[in-house]
Amino acid sequence: MFPARLALLGAASLLVLASLGPPAVAQQAAAPAPAVAGPALPIALPPLPQVQDAPWPGVVRLQVDATDLNRRIFDVTETIPVERAGPLVLFFPEWLPGNHGPVGPIAQLAGLEITANGQRVEWVRDTLHPFAFHIDVPQGASEITARFQHLSPTTGSQGRVTMTAEMLNIQWEKMLLYPAGRWSRNITVQPSVTLPDGWRFGTALEPETASGAVTTFRPVNLEVLVDSPMFAGVHYRQIDLDPGGRSPVRANIVADKPESLEATDEQIGILRDLITQADRLYGARHFDHYDFLIAMTDKLGGIGLEHHRSSENSVDPEFFTGWATHVGDRDLLAHEYNHSWDGKWRRPADQLVPNFNTPLQNSLLWVYEGQTQYFGQVLAARSGLTSKQQALDSLAMTAATFDTRVGRQWRALQDTANDPIISQRQPKGWLSWQRDEDYYSEGQLIWLDVDTLIRERTNGRKSLDDFARAFFGVEDGDYTPAPYTFEDVVRTLNGVVPYDWADFLRTRLDGHGPGAPLDGLARGGYRLVYAETPSDWQKTLYGEYKRNDFTYSLGIQTGEGNVIRSVQWNSPAFQAGLATGMEIVAVNGRAASPSAISEAITAAKDPNTAVELILKDADRYRTVRIDYHDGLRYPRLERIAGTPDRLGDILTPRRR
Repeated sequence: MFPARLALLGAASLLVLASLGPPAVAQQAAAPAPAVAGPALPIALPPLPQVQDAPWPGVVRLQVDATDLNRRIFDVTETIPVERAGPLVLFFPEWLPGNHGPVGPIAQLAGLEITANGQRVEWVRDTLHPFAFHIDVPQGASEITARFQHLSPTTGSQGRVTMTAEMLNIQWEKMLLYPAGRWSRNITVQPSVTLPDGWRFGTALEPETASGAVTTFRPVNLEVLVDSPMFAGVHYRQIDLDPGGRSPVRANIVADKPESLEATDEQIGILRDLITQADRLYGARHFDHYDFLIAMTDKLGGIGLEHHRSSENSVDPEFFTGWATHVGDRDLLAHEYNHSWDGKWRRPADQLVPNFNTPLQNSLLWVYEGQTQYFGQVLAARSGLTSKQQALDSLAMTAATFDTRVGRQWRALQDTANDPIISQRQPKGWLSWQRDEDYYSEGQLIWLDVDTLIRERTNGRKSLDDFARAFFGVEDGDYTPAPYTFEDVVRTLNGVVPYDWADFLRTRLDGHGPGAPLDGLARGGYRLVYAETPSDWQKTLYGEYKRNDFTYSLGIQTGEGNVIRSVQWNSPAFQAGLATGMEIVAVNGRAASPSAISEAITAAKDPNTAVELILKDADRYRTVRIDYHDGLRYPRLERIAGTPDRLGDILTPRRR
């Protein structure tokens, strides 16, 4: 049994309790002294209100002042109409769409002060639901006003930075409270924002009025508001990605420096081809306009977050100007754009919840994210964001990663859908054993398996593209979220080609291997092999990230300063006692470097030679000897002679 809730106290009672000190104000009321001294008794708060599908009266006015660039502070004033005097619960959003977990940054809310009729109204936080604030609305009040600050982290160690001297990212769910007891779609909000002078912005919201630095947007329901963030900055460019199209698609770009905005005509053409290829894949749009919000920055915190009519995308400042050497963000825009269909319009039924404080369930993230990972990379190749060879090399890295993901011995892929809730995207020391959000990229391999099986069974007449049109490409122009279940996915696949798809999927989702689901590679005409040199894609990617990969030889990956970034569970390095965070000081008597490690691994192909490392572990040094003799190994895809190149066809642009 759970402990009783704490009582909702009227304003007068709270003022009395204030004399007892802060702990008493928060949780306890004075009580007659018991015969035997003991702890003060808590007074139960009323339960949180049940969610009703009924309108909340009036319009919430949300004003955000985003001009305090030096201290990275957003000042918020919010006026909320009320139904009646008496108890009211306000929520700070906890379960954030696209984050797949209860990660609302409530610690960044500060200075909360609520007033009604010019008088202060005290609040009490719910001790079982700390994202809920109880207040007592005084008689005669028709609205309350909440004033507080959203404190952007000033360094990455505090969380994701959302304001810099050059740009900012407004995510409305982090800057508002909303009344409990209603579906989000039943609460109407009119937002406005004050930006620094001269700044411009991108958002899916539609401006209603502009006066100086203040822009007021048209009222929308709370669900749409949370789904419509803003990027703003002093260096800004908007690019039309669908000239003459039936619904506008725009890239709204902010940058740390103006030269980052200098896209070539060829690069703009590639982004426009992304829109064309998505149209040819799905055959329908579920938005009246779409805004890519793109930050070219190494100052603003990184992000890739989907929305129905927009997406938040943080890429390297040299995304355009260093096109040949900066490839790590190349498929991000394709991935997030794909989510407008997969995850936002059609979304898992267990994610279609009443409000932002109702827990989400993630059982179908291998569709929501896994199929998006698949089609995101396919669309990146079809549009020219990546070449066919780059896509193959990237897929080889994915296949090798999950073919050696030994954690599947104890943890099935289906369970990784719970990872955003369990670990909330915190770093892990033993990723290959603990597993992570593997439903993304192992999900990609499953959908490749599905695609190539459909092609094989229909002799190339049908493919997963047909599923995409049947599942996502219907009801053109409809923006209302359409929920789906596992059975809906299976039914649609059977409509493309009859097969026991339920067993096919469950075997891969609930099984334990061994190895990753790589049948799709073989049916696609390729096999996973290993070479002594990395592919051009891997060399460029890891050069950009300053990583050195010895995962498939010693079992380690290193970063700057020869610090170990990861250790493969049960690898030679693991058996020798290496762990993440250790520094390699020397290799076979030489100062450590990536080339020295590579040369030592190559030399150890001689069975009489070992790899000897001097390690620095905090303030301790030790020497380890690793008996590994199979040389350097880097993943590649190799064509299987005499087989159809189905994978090549999957990556080929669609001409209609």
